[in-house]
Amino acid sequence: MARPMVMTLFPDTQAFAQRSTDAQPALSVRNLTKRFGNEMVLNDVSFNVAEGESLVLLGPSGSGKSTTLRIIAGLEQPDSGEVILHEREIENLRARDRNVGVIFQNYALFPEMTVAENIAFGLKIRGVSSRKRLEVVDRLLEMIGLGEQRNKKPRHISGGQQQRVAIARALAYEPEVLLFDESFSALDPHTRVGLRREIRQLLRKLRVPALFITHDQEEAMELGDHIAILNKGRLEQIGTPQEIYNDPQTEFVATFLGAANVLKGEWQDGLICLDSGYYVVPPHEAFDIHITDGERVKIIFRPEDVLLSTIVGVAESPYHLGEGEVTEVKFTGATEAVTIRLLNTQLRPSRPQLVTSISEPKGKEFFIKALRTKWDARRIRLSPGDRVSISLKSHKLLRGEC
Repeated sequence: MARPMVMTLFPDTQAFAQRSTDAQPALSVRNLTKRFGNEMVLNDVSFNVAEGESLVLLGPSGSGKSTTLRIIAGLEQPDSGEVILHEREIENLRARDRNVGVIFQNYALFPEMTVAENIAFGLKIRGVSSRKRLEVVDRLLEMIGLGEQRNKKPRHISGGQQQRVAIARALAYEPEVLLFDESFSALDPHTRVGLRREIRQLLRKLRVPALFITHDQEEAMELGDHIAILNKGRLEQIGTPQEIYNDPQTEFVATFLGAANVLKGEWQDGLICLDSGYYVVPPHEAFDIHITDGERVKIIFRPEDVLLSTIVGVAESPYHLGEGEVTEVKFTGATEAVTIRLLNTQLRPSRPQLVTSISEPKGKEFFIKALRTKWDARRIRLSPGDRVSISLKSHKLLRGEC
């Protein structure tokens, strides 16, 4: 049964926060496909957003993020697929009939209206009485902390304040979902960080489901209960920020969300023989799956997962990578970034069957990025030219992408 649309005009914030949570997702996108000419912009994209949840669509330009948002908002029509909002199919409804709030990058405030008039505009065109409009505007101005700015024009308030007004205007008619289209990118970094934290707290308080579009990784990690990574119109992975960062399922996800080292090789009798001539012990979970000898694989690890020792040949973890030469050291305050060139000094295992068929690429160098805390940097000081032993705290094995 479709969820009825009831305009309660914020009788109180607590009541709005306690809107019923249905067993079904608040927003469900199913098998969305969209072409512009011969270009496939969205290819069978599906995801859910729960009541009170914030989902971030993250990806590079041209990945399909904005097209997805525009389809949900009713500004584009999909070639195929469904958009379901509280059990109502809305992909064929007009934008004004969807009860969806959209906050754009440029705020889209009316320049000759006051702050209060901008917030009340959506209610006015819906025929809400002036008394009710005033009640909603007062409540929202208090909520966003702009009561003293109510009679000012947008040009007389800051960019962050304008963004708050745009959000309040979207909330005024109680949308069933909020869509943020790169909504913080026009703000200066300091304002952007503060505002997105305020918005995150507000959404948690109101339990309004929200979809954010961004290419900013830090923003995605801070705003999202879940993050969906889009690449060339396909959904690569969806999960919590911790899952996406710590357990990437593809090389694209690993390298797009944060920095990552990627080394290629092949499986040889329970070990990974890298193309650089090094052997690495696989992560323990690799032994739960069947991998045939000679199968191409990759290992992926974050810079902060690299352990460095000046005692050459000593490994600080079971995952010893070998030796290297420091080529660059950059101190950034809280951390130190180190670049190491791998040296072909890794001892091969003493099993004759492991004489690999992979020959070391001639003239090709392999570099590792490591990230150390300032305390590690102080404990073991490194300079370009130093020889180090390289171990890994953890790494991930990927198959089928080589």
